[in-house]
Amino acid sequence: MKILNDPIYGFIAVPHPVVLRLIDHPWFQRLRYIKQLSLSHLVYPGALHTRFHHALGAMHLMGQAIGTLRAKGHAISEEEALGANIAILLHDIGHGPFSHTLEHSLVEGVGHEDISALVMDALNQEMGGALSIGLAIFRDEHPHNFLHQLVSGQLDVDRMDYLNRDSFYTGVSEGVIGGDRIIKMLEVVNDPNAPGLRSKLVVEEKAIYSIEKFLVARRLMYWQVYLHKTVVAAECMLQEALRRAKALASEGTVLFASPALYRFLVEKVDRAAFQQDHTLLRDFLKLDDHDIMGAVKVWMDHPDPVLSTICRDLVQRRTYRIRLQDKPWPEARIAELKSAVARKLGIPIALCDHFVLSDRIVNNAYDPSQNRIELVYKDGSLRDIAEASDNLGIQALSRPVEKWFLAWPRWLEAQAIA
Repeated sequence: MKILNDPIYGFIAVPHPVVLRLIDHPWFQRLRYIKQLSLSHLVYPGALHTRFHHALGAMHLMGQAIGTLRAKGHAISEEEALGANIAILLHDIGHGPFSHTLEHSLVEGVGHEDISALVMDALNQEMGGALSIGLAIFRDEHPHNFLHQLVSGQLDVDRMDYLNRDSFYTGVSEGVIGGDRIIKMLEVVNDPNAPGLRSKLVVEEKAIYSIEKFLVARRLMYWQVYLHKTVVAAECMLQEALRRAKALASEGTVLFASPALYRFLVEKVDRAAFQQDHTLLRDFLKLDDHDIMGAVKVWMDHPDPVLSTICRDLVQRRTYRIRLQDKPWPEARIAELKSAVARKLGIPIALCDHFVLSDRIVNNAYDPSQNRIELVYKDGSLRDIAEASDNLGIQALSRPVEKWFLAWPRWLEAQAIA
């Protein structure tokens, strides 16, 4: 048995030779070079952990969850357990460089889950069908729906791992959850609203306070880490650098880039393109954070003032100033900032969209319309956590919170908002 040492859980056992073969595969090893939290290390210096760490941790929790459910009398075959481990191990393998930040910058209309499924299809073919059950679980096509919920749901092992892991590496203690207790309280019941014998994942009623803490931790981690205003500003800068680079490349401007990255700069890549040209997937899987930052560092000296300024400010951590409020920012204020940028850089107003940015961010810790978290009581009845909790804060968490940001270069100090 192969064991790995993890700073969160201690020793992690690799449960099957097929899993070890997947871990050793170059496409999975690539996750070592994709940061879990993108540019959050510009705010939290310790946040340098990777998708590789997270995938292994989630796999470990999947093993614990399956052990708990088996101990409670639920029949889960060895093949299904292997499939669940494969599904969670590979659930993020479709992430591109800097994870969610560039998810729609390099490709259009294709999420990382879709690319993960394409990668799993390719690996399944390469490994003679060994991933078939894992693929069925990942796509929610397996009869045991609860296995898919463990991979992708509102109380899945993915979230359990990343909350504790991100909390550990950022030092933000508010993200710590009682993952062990939640896993011990997992249960499976027949779903009365589903056809056939579909079953679903629920939680024993005595876990209510652990679930409340889980949801509160998720809300706090979004505001303090994932949607931290400086992180949002830095991620917007990286997105704008890629957007400008793609515009220049499409006009025939010569840009430094690795061969794989250059292809995604000059070609329009969408869902149909992946289906029509299988070499696109293989080139996508050559990309990691190093391709992007290597290019960004060279683009600092590019003659285009838009691209070079954004890249120089990002590399030297002159992140955009950013302010949040509960309503959209006035168009007059946005236009004022754009005019100031145009005067400062001597560029057309149209190009100032790269420097003055306004959009909304949404914090939705719990969405009862999507795979609800339900408590099962001793009489067999089920209640949604938002209804069962006497904590008014949990009921509030079931409603999304929207904020609008306005970001602009910090070298426009004269235009700073008080």
